[in-house]
Amino acid sequence: MTLCLDVLVNELVMEQTEIVFILAPPRSFTSVTCAMLGQHPQLYGVPELRLLAAETVEEWTALCRRATYPMASGTLRAVGQLVFGEQTEDSVRMARRWLNRHSHWSTRRLISFLSDLVFPRILVDKSPNIVYSRRNLQRAYRMFPRAFFIHLLRHPRGHAKSIIKLTKLIEERRGSPLPPHHWLMKLASFPPLPREESDEESVLDPQRAWYQLNINIRRFLQFVPASRQVTIRGEDLLANPDPVLRHIAKCIGLDTGGSAIEAMKHPEYSLYAGFGPKGASRGNDPFFLKNPVLRPGSDKPESLEGPLSWRRDDRGFSQEVRDLAMHFGYT
Repeated sequence: MTLCLDVLVNELVMEQTEIVFILAPPRSFTSVTCAMLGQHPQLYGVPELRLLAAETVEEWTALCRRATYPMASGTLRAVGQLVFGEQTEDSVRMARRWLNRHSHWSTRRLISFLSDLVFPRILVDKSPNIVYSRRNLQRAYRMFPRAFFIHLLRHPRGHAKSIIKLTKLIEERRGSPLPPHHWLMKLASFPPLPREESDEESVLDPQRAWYQLNINIRRFLQFVPASRQVTIRGEDLLANPDPVLRHIAKCIGLDTGGSAIEAMKHPEYSLYAGFGPKGASRGNDPFFLKNPVLRPGSDKPESLEGPLSWRRDDRGFSQEVRDLAMHFGYT
């Protein structure tokens, strides 16, 4: 676990922090982590807003129309709850109309508006699409220079197995393979790592995405003050939540008392735990939505050694992945 600077006075940090962003590739414990943090009495976790892939609400709406997944679900659920007081089919329809009327707004203005509705609590967003490009990451920092960033990690083997598991589950439900343009297929066939042999380009190998997306985050955070970021391993959080949650709260400048820590161990109490209404049912990982409770991590840690179960050639992790994973403390 990377230490944050503890020299700032809690009250000052609270006054300055505009929003908390969880930065991680998809399938990295982001849903449960955001819901846990959102139960802190000074925080408010929302589902995936995915707004910072665009400058304006109009641009974001156009991206949602082209997406191969329900990109708008999280924002529709948040607007339905915070603007109209509920998450129902009616409130989702009203949220869509409301967003259309405010299509001229910048995405910063929309996020700030939602933040004002939960003030004095601080909004927590974990939209994974922000880490796909440095432009998105820079947009987040430009729009919210007083944001706090949490780099959430997952072992590359566990991360990749989770992607393969979800891919197979969706294909079983569809009764057919996923098309190449589906977001999971794009993630699982991410561009090859540097120096990787060209004959491997067609292999579905999620380690490539794990490497590149975490590199994007790491390079971005080099320009963020140490007092406004913290890096944690998701496995540590699930295995022993109390000290990790206390550490995160201390870094942000929040109450670290026993009642606040205990509250964060109940993600199932989030207003966004569970599937939403028709038209906006997602906004979080479907496995989490189906059973939104804190589940202890596996007692057996993943290993960087040995062949990868999703490959047919018995190869293991590339040297780039191994080096980066070891930098994060994985073995």
